[in-house]
Amino acid sequence: MSQNIILSQVFEKINDYLKKDTLIDYKAPFELHDAINFSIAEKGVGEHEFLELIDKYLDYSVNTNHPQFLNQLYSGFNFPAFIGEIFTALANTSMYTYEVAPVATLIETEMIQLMNSYTGYKNGDGIFVSGGSNANLVAMFSARNQIAPESRHKGYDKNLKLRAFVNEHAHYSFANAANIIGIGTESLIKIKTDENGRMIPKELEQKIIASKKRGETPFFVGVTCATTLFGAYDPIDEIAEICQKYNVWLHADGSFGGSIILSSQHRYLLKGIEKTNSFAWNPHKLMNIPLICSALLVKTKGTLHHNIADVDADYLFHDLNLVEDLGKKSIQCGRRVDAVKLWFAWKYFGTAGYEKRIDNLMHLAELAEKIVIKRTKLELLTPRQSFTVCFRYLPEVDTDINHFNLLLREELRKTGKTLVNYGYINNILTLRLVITNGEMSPKDIALFFDNLLETALILEKNYSIEPIEKR
Repeated sequence: MSQNIILSQVFEKINDYLKKDTLIDYKAPFELHDAINFSIAEKGVGEHEFLELIDKYLDYSVNTNHPQFLNQLYSGFNFPAFIGEIFTALANTSMYTYEVAPVATLIETEMIQLMNSYTGYKNGDGIFVSGGSNANLVAMFSARNQIAPESRHKGYDKNLKLRAFVNEHAHYSFANAANIIGIGTESLIKIKTDENGRMIPKELEQKIIASKKRGETPFFVGVTCATTLFGAYDPIDEIAEICQKYNVWLHADGSFGGSIILSSQHRYLLKGIEKTNSFAWNPHKLMNIPLICSALLVKTKGTLHHNIADVDADYLFHDLNLVEDLGKKSIQCGRRVDAVKLWFAWKYFGTAGYEKRIDNLMHLAELAEKIVIKRTKLELLTPRQSFTVCFRYLPEVDTDINHFNLLLREELRKTGKTLVNYGYINNILTLRLVITNGEMSPKDIALFFDNLLETALILEKNYSIEPIEKR
């Protein structure tokens, strides 16, 4: 069988997958091992078996394109971005030099310029990175190198006692970043939040003052633009004044909610973003670009170049001065061309089209919140901040409510009706409904609650304290 014939069959399988209305065909790990031969043999498989493996992979994977996939901070299918992903793999280049990636270099440069037009970084710069965690790391790395430039060559001087400050609900990647850049996780100070999960500026200033009195050096503040559980946005404008007062680098982690900047109606949640020093933005979330598509934007051109101590690689960088080689400002050498799929999608939808998609997500989240408030058997656990609705089901049976809601979530997952995640708010288990699929409609929200309430009633009738797996 020729590659052309296999390729035609592969595209048929892609088309079939896109028509698939199943969220998940749940299998336990031992069942998957029975269904798929995961081992690698000395002799390769034939074409027929190869195509069967594709079928099995797609059959048993979670269909994140499905409108009932509400589990993670990403979902949905983006046709033009998918096409961009295919041709990115086909061209198979790397983003270090214009020489090997001429079109991709100009595309990434254009995307960074466009994204900076929203942040207000008039002399800004940026780079595509391998995820929001990496963006937060490079931001903290940049802040360290600004306040202690000699650390690039001599290493971090611990006598500086560098201290970083973040929302107490900030992403764990900040702790990882503190570890990696050498200041240690104990140098990351978590700031109290209000009842809605937003950092309290007064608490931040008090912690900075106390840190300076101890002889420490506050150098970095990370605000969060949509926390993972509450979807809360820290008050950037107020915090920026504090950072300017104490000469502290201000980074905005918009890994989840940064794309709200595309909406003129809801952009107020990022008020003051132009006063930050850096901004992490993940188009693979609310813009529905296939994973991974993340960018770190910085306010001042030259910042990222300054991070790199020395580039002694004349075998790679030839200084032809035709255009900037992007590899010189990246901590990666080999770097995937992630900007191309974003470019294809933004070209396809346009700025107005993307604004409409973001507004639709907010509208659907508002609708979901109203349904929770209206239903007597549902309890809203915290006011909705943006794209996330935190609630729980109130069973009439006498039981541990946390345990019941966990069983409810697992029953929905394993039956393939819907996939929604959960977390804890002060030891109360909350179902976390997150709206990120730009193709969703009100009927999808209605179906989610129909599935949940129907399954909950069945569970109440047959309720047992035993885990679902044993029932």
